[in-house]
Amino acid sequence: MSEYISEPGGQARIVARADVVVVGGGPAGTAAALAAAREGAKTVLLERFPYLGGLASGGMVLVLDDMTNGSEITVTGLCQELVERMARLGLAVFPPAADRRVAEDMWRKWSRWGVHDFHSQSKPQPITYAVAFDPDGWKRCSLDLIRERKVELRLQSWFSRTLVKDGRACGVVCETKAGREAVLAEMVIDATGDLDVAASAGAPFAHGSYILTTVFRLGGVDTEAAERFQYEHPARHAELDRACKKIMGGSWDMWWLKTPLPGVVWCNCPHMAGYDGIKVEDLTRAEVEGRRRIYALLDHLRSTPMPGFERCHVIDVAPQTGVRQTRLLEGEYVVSKEDVVERVHFADSVARGRDYYTPYRALLPRGVDNLLVAGRHYSATSQAQKISREIPPCMAMGEAAGIAATMALSSGVAPRAVEVGALQRRIRAHGGDPGDRPSANAKTLPAAAE
Repeated sequence: MSEYISEPGGQARIVARADVVVVGGGPAGTAAALAAAREGAKTVLLERFPYLGGLASGGMVLVLDDMTNGSEITVTGLCQELVERMARLGLAVFPPAADRRVAEDMWRKWSRWGVHDFHSQSKPQPITYAVAFDPDGWKRCSLDLIRERKVELRLQSWFSRTLVKDGRACGVVCETKAGREAVLAEMVIDATGDLDVAASAGAPFAHGSYILTTVFRLGGVDTEAAERFQYEHPARHAELDRACKKIMGGSWDMWWLKTPLPGVVWCNCPHMAGYDGIKVEDLTRAEVEGRRRIYALLDHLRSTPMPGFERCHVIDVAPQTGVRQTRLLEGEYVVSKEDVVERVHFADSVARGRDYYTPYRALLPRGVDNLLVAGRHYSATSQAQKISREIPPCMAMGEAAGIAATMALSSGVAPRAVEVGALQRRIRAHGGDPGDRPSANAKTLPAAAE
């Protein structure tokens, strides 16, 4: 017989009871659910779309970067496990160690994969450890891992509100085709990307904004001809390239990159400023405007042929708009731009990015217990988040949050009372790098841990 909880305007059917419920099946949420289930917790993962991967797959952000500090790989653990699975299927590409260096031949070989160090001032920029992958490969391998770890997955479940009792999160309510559904849990992890769960629970947050992108892929591209033209006719290439960027109105330096699929290129553009990623009106306008620019580019490529693109066509536009920043948690510690740029090391670091560290306190909301946050909406200033929100460090946050939730549960304490040293050791035991051991270029002032 079904059980229900009372809801404003009706009831919600209880569809699951769990130790840990994770809301959001993007990179951070998938990692959180896998980590919690690996620790033996009964785990439910809720996702609004009919696939896993979030902006990695649905948003088609098809390069994993911000995971090296020089030659040191800083993001390991579940992120690397997923990369290895995709690579075995031929759906992930990354440069071997021998190619990770500064050299003109390496630049020509690898730069159109997007696996160079964007932050370096050298020319050419160094080839580094980064990963180009296929979006459906991400979905497939994520589902395999979720099934193997026996996570209860509930897709097509749109988060509605957080259940809070006596200052503690105790579950969530979702909207579904079957009506309102409730999942009750001892621990809740917000991996929504927009802080939906923590905001609903009353946790304080700031509202940031950044560019939106309607990512797309082109097929029928002769990438060898395109690269040959780029290097053999640099002046003409630069002229045509500028015209393409002008039509799109905003893009990174390389508006197209290669993918593991032959003849298919990834276009992380057009970029659009002035939109709010949690407003329906702005998301609608951005989708319409983005597609207008995409097809204007296609018309241009056909009327003014660019070598390699003469027969190109649009394969798909990402089903998710590329939203980079909306709500940002104001947690137990708010990471600043200076913390990221100066490589400040925290004694309670539980995740790493390129050469920066994420303290456990930045995953903890103020004012509500039994709730953790993992992903691009972690506790950071707007300027800090813009340079520390890449997929690999978000996955590392998710893995840390999943383990921390189970440790809190087994010890009978709130997540903020988890012994961080034990959490760091547990992350390392599973092959992750919590950042407890600072690299040589870290800033380790005593005040950094306060």
